[in-house]
Amino acid sequence: MLSQLTSPPDFGLTEGFDLIEEVSIEALGSPDVAMTGGDIAQAAIDQLDILSGYIMVFAVAFLVTVLVTPLIRKLALANGIVDHPSESRKIHKAPIAYLGGVAVYLGIIAGLIFSYVGAEIPGLIDYHPMSSEHMIDGIYHPYVPPWIALGMTSIVLVGLLDDITGIPPRVKLGGQLVAAAALALGNVGINVAAGVLTPTLGRLLHNPDLVYQIPMPFDIPGFGTSVELDLIYWSGTAIIAIFVLGACNASNFIDGLDGLLTGVTSIAMIGLLAIALTLAMMDDGPFDAPRIIFGLAVLGACLGFLPHNFNPASIFLGDTGSLLLGYCSAVVILSLGDTGKTWLVAAGLIIYAIPIIDTALAIIRRKLAGKKMSDPDADHLHHMLKRAFGIKGAVFTLYGIGIVFCLLGVMLSYFRGRLIYALVLMIASYIGVYAIKVARQSQMLNEAQGIKPRKRDAEVQIEGESPDPERPVPVSK
Repeated sequence: MLSQLTSPPDFGLTEGFDLIEEVSIEALGSPDVAMTGGDIAQAAIDQLDILSGYIMVFAVAFLVTVLVTPLIRKLALANGIVDHPSESRKIHKAPIAYLGGVAVYLGIIAGLIFSYVGAEIPGLIDYHPMSSEHMIDGIYHPYVPPWIALGMTSIVLVGLLDDITGIPPRVKLGGQLVAAAALALGNVGINVAAGVLTPTLGRLLHNPDLVYQIPMPFDIPGFGTSVELDLIYWSGTAIIAIFVLGACNASNFIDGLDGLLTGVTSIAMIGLLAIALTLAMMDDGPFDAPRIIFGLAVLGACLGFLPHNFNPASIFLGDTGSLLLGYCSAVVILSLGDTGKTWLVAAGLIIYAIPIIDTALAIIRRKLAGKKMSDPDADHLHHMLKRAFGIKGAVFTLYGIGIVFCLLGVMLSYFRGRLIYALVLMIASYIGVYAIKVARQSQMLNEAQGIKPRKRDAEVQIEGESPDPERPVPVSK
């Protein structure tokens, strides 16, 4: 396998790979092309072949997290870093250790370090075939960009400070923006903007690169008499910031029940990996291997932490873990558009739909109630389901909904997009309307009771006269 990394691989070694490459290009090359059942079966087989080559990254992340979590729990208890059930909306009755996010972080980092070592030592990782255009000096460099780890560290530091001492929201926001800036510096997610702007604004302005030289009235040291403006880069930076801020806070919102966020993120990561494996089969670009490696590291860390976090939980993720998992989800979703396939970013957002829907409902709900976004409440999706089905019932229900959205997002890579979008719109609308109705039930009841009732038709004194001209008065016999 090492020889395949040092020289252009022969894609004609197996007919199966050629077949699935053609199928994948046909499916992912357009957001509205359908695949046959046989094509999908062949794709699944080849995806498993690629997955097996990277699976040790998952195993390392899983083992490190599952083993280090009890140590982190003891450390948290020894230093009094626990969550006290001081609010009525909290479900636990006794203090529970925080800092679970640190264990997840260490598991992901362990997986990434293993991947760096595996790129240098033959046999640890079996890299899938790739084309020579993705190599540097004849050697493929499948490293997860260090900018991603830098962003993770920034997120973990502000989350850890908040869990231990408590920090203002603007400080947490600053840490998230630093993480977004790290991704922008490493061009992770920048090309999502290219996939949107190049075929639209670029074509309209007859400038696909959307790079302009802005003349300056004086000479600027290092720039000269003009400054270059790259609309794609700065638009991509804005998109990265929106994704990171949105995903971090969305994940934080749903982290309200034992094992909920960890399980929902695991389900979403499985769906994102399914798309990533298909992209790898079609040799989409230089980010194919890093995307799979990072996704497997996150999945392994989540599943390693889940036994400790599932009800009854012995340790919580805390803000450290919830912000971290949101950031990791944003990174993988953005990476799907690395070569401009923006509809795959839309598929990733569908897979990640539960946190997005819950956040959107929180914004609407608090706006209608005249509350601030920072004001907590007990009307999130998991709170409503908990009142109906209990803790485990609510968690498993949201797992099931997450699986549905996961399948729809993956299907968007293989089937006709319009049908998937329609199904997602319908399901999300049902969830949204029902959740708002339940949350505002008491308010709606009070509004209805404040309306003066009309007289019954049978009580109208003048026979034959109706208070409503559209409804005739029943004639007494």
